[in-house]
Parts: sequence; structure tokens; C-alpha cells
Amino acid sequence: MNLDDIDHALLRAVALNADQSTTQLGQKLGLSQPATWRRLRRLQDAGVIAGRQLMLDAEKVGFGVTVFLGVKLATKGRISLEDFERAVSAIPEVQLVEHVLGLYDYRLRVVARDLADFERVLRRRVMTLPGVGNVEANVLLSEERLSGPL
Repeated sequence: MNLDDIDHALLRAVALNADQSTTQLGQKLGLSQPATWRRLRRLQDAGVIAGRQLMLDAEKVGFGVTVFLGVKLATKGRISLEDFERAVSAIPEVQLVEHVLGLYDYRLRVVARDLADFERVLRRRVMTLPGVGNVEANVLLSEERLSGPL
């Protein structure tokens, strides 16, 4: 699908605030409400817009610590990657599981109420997963949200 400048502008606007009405988006882009709706529908139907997410402030809902874990599997071949992914995805504190190339096999985003809670999650849940070898933790100090490549 070829995207024109208006499509890119529309995607940027929706990425910044997906709650805007098609009337509001159209006013920002110089389009009528029906034209904006048709463009959004075309982008959704083509899979360019894959969905919308509700973003929660983790700290305000009681999760004040975010940690990125680098996980190196110890026994490749003895357990499948799918087994590890299935097991780690069942841990509620794990928000994101990324299979990566480099020093570690996986990168996890983990939230916890505090450092003591994170230690509990690490010791009782992550370190007991099948095939886990080395784990490196990086505590998130601050985060800047970028709108992405558009």
C-alpha cells in the first residue's frame, strides 16, 4: 500500500492521541469528516493500523519499578524457544518479551511494586523458568515517549 503525505500526517496524529474524533483529525489535516473516516478505514483494512492500546501509568496503578532483563538461555536445544516464551508470557509482571540477537537471547520488560517485589519476581518466577542461564537487570530511571518513525 502506498501512503501519501496526508496518510503519514493522519498516522502521526492518531499515534499521538488515538481518542480524537474523525472531525477533530479532519480539522487538523484540512479534510472533511467523511474523508478522514475513509482514510482511517482504508489504513485499518490494509493492516497499517493494527489496533489501539490503552496506556496505563504503571506507577499510578502501584508498579513503581520497571526493569529490563537480558536473559541468556543456558540449554539451547534441550528446551524449545517456544517453551520458554510460553512460560515467561505466563508471568503477569512481564509486560514484554522480545527475542533478540546479541549478547542475550531475550529482552524482558518487567514491572514490580518496588525493588523487593522485583527481587521476588526474579527469584521465584524468572530464574525458575526452563532453560534460564544468565540474567542481567537494568532498572529504568526515566522514559521519554517518542511518537515513532512517522
